[in-house]
Amino acid sequence: MTKRICIIAGTRPEAIKLAPVINLLRGDNRFNVTLVTTGQHTEMLDQAFRFFNIEPDLKFSVMEATPDLLQLTSNTARVMSSLLSDTTPDMVLVQGDTTTAMVAALASFYSHVKVGHVEAGLRSFSLALPFPEEANRRLISVITDIHFAPTLKAKQNLITEGISAERIVVTGNTVIDALFLGVNHPKPLIDPLLTPILTWPGPIILVTAHRRESWGDGLRQIASAIRQLIAIHPDLLFVLPMHRNPIVRDTLLTELSDRSNIILTEPLEYGDLCTVLNASTLVLTDSGGLQEEAPALGKPVLVLRTTTERPEGIISGHAVLVGTSPSIIVNKMCQLLDDQQLYNQMSTKTNPYGDGNASARIQQAIAAYFHMETQPLDFTSAI
Repeated sequence: MTKRICIIAGTRPEAIKLAPVINLLRGDNRFNVTLVTTGQHTEMLDQAFRFFNIEPDLKFSVMEATPDLLQLTSNTARVMSSLLSDTTPDMVLVQGDTTTAMVAALASFYSHVKVGHVEAGLRSFSLALPFPEEANRRLISVITDIHFAPTLKAKQNLITEGISAERIVVTGNTVIDALFLGVNHPKPLIDPLLTPILTWPGPIILVTAHRRESWGDGLRQIASAIRQLIAIHPDLLFVLPMHRNPIVRDTLLTELSDRSNIILTEPLEYGDLCTVLNASTLVLTDSGGLQEEAPALGKPVLVLRTTTERPEGIISGHAVLVGTSPSIIVNKMCQLLDDQQLYNQMSTKTNPYGDGNASARIQQAIAAYFHMETQPLDFTSAI
């Protein structure tokens, strides 16, 4: 009997990480898949799905004007209420820790619909870091029926919280599946501002910074570190895609727009991001996705945070926590640029986040949940 799977996405990271799962499930005649987008990030969401040749079945728009978190939650709840009143899925699949994911999971629980959670079990152990994502993912875990944990550490977090190991499958992270698709099927650059990366003779540094805890002084400190690094290493080229949030954009434009060694761009289409990441020497980021993606391509990561819910990269030596202190950022970056042995140590280890087969494990695990086949073996990494 065909099982109806409703997949909910609201933001670009959700789209990227769900895309390989969507394509596998849509190609499996055991499942009838409905893809629903809430529009938490409308334009960026659509761009990501286009890269993977995916068209949503239903589109909503929860971002009326610029709602605060309470209004966004309310808007998303209304969308989910309407959706679950009109459809009868056997399972709702959510990804990550966004407001879309949290509200979709809660609405499904209220409607007695099974919940599958992709990227389950990540924890920073601080409700404020990141906010509100840490709370969102903890709430989702309480009401999820099947947890797709990306790593053994994530599984252990869930077990510690009282969740039965029988309801957890360690899959690896689907972002690695998506990245391999992007890198192995390159497309011409879309953003003309990126053209210099094709011929730049020196190191290229990809930078992303957008988290709420970095707004204001944090972003200004990151910008200060970049200016200092250019003074020390004038051969560096920084590529900095700016988040659409005006608080982030205004700060970065004010601090960095007059520097010739810095390319400030709009949020990159996913194909362009894969190209830039592949061309980069190393990555400065507060993004969760890039902490996972960069090691897959042998790129060291300096994490612009004081804590991370992705400790595997720190433990394996792929990444270092540097926060937003200019002196620490500059010191660690210069060490990597000047010490080839250190660089090699951080760039040549096995990726702890996935092997490119996470989506296939999720597909098999969903089928196993509905007694269609056996449970997949857990993903294991070298750490």
